Amino acid sequence: MTSDPSRKVMLREERSGRDSRNLWAYLDPDDALHLDGQDLGPATAPVSVDGEHEWFQTIRPAHLPRLVELLGGEPGTDLLALLAERYTGAGSYELERILRESGIPVEVFVYS
Repeated sequence: MTSDPSRKVMLREERSGRDSRNLWAYLDPDDALHLDGQDLGPATAPVSVDGEHEWFQTIRPAHLPRLVELLGGEPGTDLLALLAERYTGAGSYELERILRESGIPVEVFVYS
């Protein structure tokens, strides 16, 4: 896989009243997958006092072939294209479930 930091896939862009939920995917310069999320609004109250909850998850390149397989891709599949095709909108929640259940190491950084 070749990284292009300007190539991002919008996985989730939801609005509900004053709340919004966003999730993007991209490959960083080290070819690690980043999933960056930002939730804004009153629904963040359980985790944020200021109405903003941001985080990112990183999956190292060594684990990406397994992730592609779990997502239904074949060896050599363009991961970002696969995510754009199958894991946007409601599918983004399925992506998160697959990651939770996969055993793939995911580095998480949260700032609220």
